[in-house]
Amino acid sequence: MNWKFWKSNKRKSKTREWVDALIFAVVAATIIRTFLIEAFTIPTPSMEKSLLVGDFLFVSKVSYGARTPMTPVSFPFVHQELPIIGGKSYSDAIQWGYHRLPGLGKVKNNDVVVFNYPGNTFYPDDDLKRPIDKKTHYIKRCIGIAGDSVKLVDGMVYVNNKKVPLPEKGQMTYTVITDGNSINPKTLEKYHITEGASLGNGVYQFILTDQVAEELKQLPFIKSVEEYHQEPGAPNPYQKLFPYDTRYNWNVDNYGPVWVPKAGATITLNEATLPIYQRCIVEFEKNTLVIQGNKFIINGKEATTYTFKQDYYWMMGDNRHNSADSRFWGFVPEDHIVGKAVFIWMSWNTDGTFFDKIRWSRLFNIIHSD
Repeated sequence: MNWKFWKSNKRKSKTREWVDALIFAVVAATIIRTFLIEAFTIPTPSMEKSLLVGDFLFVSKVSYGARTPMTPVSFPFVHQELPIIGGKSYSDAIQWGYHRLPGLGKVKNNDVVVFNYPGNTFYPDDDLKRPIDKKTHYIKRCIGIAGDSVKLVDGMVYVNNKKVPLPEKGQMTYTVITDGNSINPKTLEKYHITEGASLGNGVYQFILTDQVAEELKQLPFIKSVEEYHQEPGAPNPYQKLFPYDTRYNWNVDNYGPVWVPKAGATITLNEATLPIYQRCIVEFEKNTLVIQGNKFIINGKEATTYTFKQDYYWMMGDNRHNSADSRFWGFVPEDHIVGKAVFIWMSWNTDGTFFDKIRWSRLFNIIHSD
C-alpha cells in the first residue's frame, strides 16, 4: 500500500520554491522580531558613554514578556514609515488591546530599557497621534520603578532617599579651566571628549565621565576641573520640565521628589497632585476628567482619590545633561515597554576613518545594569 498518497508528485518550479522560502523567512523573522528578540540602533548621544551613537543592539522581548501585536496590519520589518516612498507603514483601522505574554521577569531599577516614547504634551509631536506600538523607540536607563520616589539633588539621583551613583560610563557637565592655553583637538580626541565648547579665556565646559575628569586634572596645563550643575530654583534654560507647572520650581539637577505610579495604588486628588498625574489618568488610562472648582469629576462621578490601573516607570539617560528623558516628559506606562537591551552586536563610527569605522572592542559587549 502506498502510504505517501498525500504527497504531490508534481515538482515545484524554481520560482515557486523561492516564493515559498521567502514567505517562510518573512513569517519566521516576524515571529522572532515580535516575540523573542529585535535589533535596534542608537541614534542620539543620550546614553553616552554607556552606549554610543552607532551601536547596534539586540533587545530581548522575553525579558519582560512580549506584547502581542497592537497594530496588526502593517508592512513587515518597518516601524513607522515606508522606505523610499514614505507614508505610514501601518493601518490604524484595526487596533487590538494591550496584552503581554509571561516574561522572565519585570523591569528592575537600572535596567537599560527600550520603550515607545510616550510623547510630550507641552511640545506636541507626531507620537501623540500614533498607536502605542508605532510610537518612536527610545532607550534609557530605568531609574525608578512603580512605587519608587525619585529626586535629584545637585545632579545626584536619589531613589527612595537612597543615593544612586552615576553609572560607570555615565556623564555630567564639567567646567575645565586651563592656565590660559587652548586645549588641543588631539587632546580631546585622546580622551574621547565629543561634547562641549570653549567659553573663552581658557574656560571650557565639557561633558565627561568621572574617569576622564580625573585624568584631565593630572594634565600640567589644567588648573581645575569642577562638576557643573544648576543651582536649586534656577530655571532650566532650554526647555520646560514636566509637569510644566510653575508650582514645581525644578531643573535638570534639582528635581522632585516625584512618586512613580503603581498599579493598585491610590492617590489623593488635589491641586498639587493633579499636574503630575493628570496625563496618566486621562491619556494613558482612558478616563474622562472634568474639574469643577475644587471638585474632580472622573467618568461622570465626583472623586477625591484615584487608583492606578497599570505600573509606570521613570527613565533617564546616562548622559545626564544631554538627554531628553522623564524630566522633560514624565512617566512611561507599562504598555509602552518594548524590551531589555542585552548586548551590542555591531558598533559603527560614522566619524571614523576607513580603517576604524567598526568599533571592534564593542562588538558582543553585554549591556549591564550598573
